[in-house]
Amino acid sequence: MRGLIGHRPFLGSSQLQNRAGLGQCSGSCRVAAIPCPQAQQQRLRLHAAAVDAEVQQQAEAATQLEADVTQHSAAAAGSHESEQPSSTGSADTAAAAGSSSDGENARAAAELARRIAAEVARRRNFAIISHPDAGKTTMTEKLLLYGGAIHEAGEVKARANARSATSDFMALEKQRGISISSTAMTWQYQGSCLNLLDTPGHQDFSEDTYRTLAAADNAVLLVDGAKGIEPQTRKLFAVARLRGLPVFTFVNKMDRPALNGFEIIEQLEKEFGLQSYPVTWPIGSGDRFCGVYHRPSNKVLLYAKAGRGKAAASEQYELGDPALAGIIEADLLEQLMEEVELLQILGDEPSAEEIASGAVTPMYFGSAFNNFGVDLFLQSFISLAVPPRPAKAKGNPAVLAALEPSEDSSSSNGSSGSKAAGSTSIEGTVSPESTHFSGLVFKLQANMDPKHRDKVAFVRVVSGKFDKGMKVKVARTGRVVSLSRPQQMFAQSRATVQEGFAGDVIGLTNPGAFAIGDTIYAGPELSFPPIPSFSPELFAYLRCAPNQKKAFAKGVEGLLGEGAVQVLYSTDEYITDPILAAVGQLQFEVVQYRMKDEYGVDTSLEPLSFCVARWVLGGWPAVERAGRMFNTTVVKDAYGRPVLLFRNEFAFNQVIAEQGEKLGELSAFALPPDS
Repeated sequence: MRGLIGHRPFLGSSQLQNRAGLGQCSGSCRVAAIPCPQAQQQRLRLHAAAVDAEVQQQAEAATQLEADVTQHSAAAAGSHESEQPSSTGSADTAAAAGSSSDGENARAAAELARRIAAEVARRRNFAIISHPDAGKTTMTEKLLLYGGAIHEAGEVKARANARSATSDFMALEKQRGISISSTAMTWQYQGSCLNLLDTPGHQDFSEDTYRTLAAADNAVLLVDGAKGIEPQTRKLFAVARLRGLPVFTFVNKMDRPALNGFEIIEQLEKEFGLQSYPVTWPIGSGDRFCGVYHRPSNKVLLYAKAGRGKAAASEQYELGDPALAGIIEADLLEQLMEEVELLQILGDEPSAEEIASGAVTPMYFGSAFNNFGVDLFLQSFISLAVPPRPAKAKGNPAVLAALEPSEDSSSSNGSSGSKAAGSTSIEGTVSPESTHFSGLVFKLQANMDPKHRDKVAFVRVVSGKFDKGMKVKVARTGRVVSLSRPQQMFAQSRATVQEGFAGDVIGLTNPGAFAIGDTIYAGPELSFPPIPSFSPELFAYLRCAPNQKKAFAKGVEGLLGEGAVQVLYSTDEYITDPILAAVGQLQFEVVQYRMKDEYGVDTSLEPLSFCVARWVLGGWPAVERAGRMFNTTVVKDAYGRPVLLFRNEFAFNQVIAEQGEKLGELSAFALPPDS
């Protein structure tokens, strides 16, 4: 419990309302961390009114312009009757028509800006991160169930008579009961548009998870109630903090013997320096877990188990309701009352800014398997999660806002957002409400439809409005691409999408035009920071039978282009077999499985005895200066750049000591080339 009492003092509801500027509430809301529904609706109404007022002003200006045009036309006609040259009348008429067109364009632009702002405000984009076996896929299914996106949740375990999880569509995922690929799912819930980025649940795919978090605005950290903070939880939280994402913590598996809630709070504070604010609190654990206490409403929700895959039924009671004594076991009810008092002592409710910055995590308890507490989490998440935010980019000043002073130091070259001498671009931020479209390619997935051997590029819309058939430019290559077949993803299922807004994830059939980390845009030029590739730890040659070379080449191009596994090549021109480079062994198994399942190619692996990789930033001249190196081999990546493979850390340190000056700077990660 050390460190828990150091939180800020508790504030009463009137103080909280005044501090947050929420005004008075006629309901029972007392938690600033959960914005009062009435106050939140009032803020939205004020924002909408402000936007509508601006649109009205522009419409009035356009109407006045049309009136002026009409008056001008009448004057032109009168002048024509008084024997003015006919050419003058024609010119005046043309000017009037142009002015009328300008008025129409102004109204259309104002309406587009209003709609983009409204659509962005209702988007909630998030990814679920967890240690393996914490229940991430089950949680994903139940969120879809309570959100009305599906009517029956699938089972994660591989049972002959059970449905597979919606988010796990690969055959290997269904067999092993784990998530291997990242998918995206979009659905509507209570007036909000939710975009869930389902990330791999296995630690061997941490790089794919990092790329997915690059497209997320919020992170849901799933914690096993019995095990608490685990190794992969630490890694993923570090990535979420690096991205500056607000984090929502859901303590899962409370239907099994679990740690005390205060112990998990202390773990988060001790290991991550993260303050927690419990929004719900468990009543019992294991077989005695019967419900949760909901702090914003001061109510107790008791759940009853429902049929498999169905939403759980619940009954609500006031915390002080005498009827609870006959429903909840006496010792559990007494414990709940004591813990509720302690929760009030531990600290006050965080502000929306503290949550948005990731300084405080709202915490929830429940059981995704039994559907306990998932509904409350989803409702609270809608009100607390941040909508799409401005994204750092480099490009045309016409579409970018200058960086804030606090952000200048984080830019790669120390730019303050001003235009450099001789440069036509700046570093700044692009607003999601900008009328100029831009998007980030954060994932490629081959063979989502094996019958068509397709490759889908997952694009996060960063700003503006996406329209089917629009033409965009790829910043890396300058190539213009027509987006004629955009798809909205729901795991493996697809539907043609006509439009999209910031925060949406759209699937584009990839004709070889896109690579992971690509920026696409329409209008003024811009590009987002590239997504790095990290140092792999396992290496092996991938080989096939001579009579399967053609299909093998197709498989290598299709699968390895996704980026889940890196590919390297020998510098010996007579060795053409690719070298797979991965973080974990499971990645190798997935590649071999998919080569067989999707391309009909049997493959074999020849492991290499290396465990450390470094990119040589000085290029091939630096490698030539260094000459022969101890326990080291030189290979090249997919872009032809030199990569050093070391047998162990000792060999790496020895080479640095002996050849460091000749090699120059070595990097543990690589960015894609500019073109």
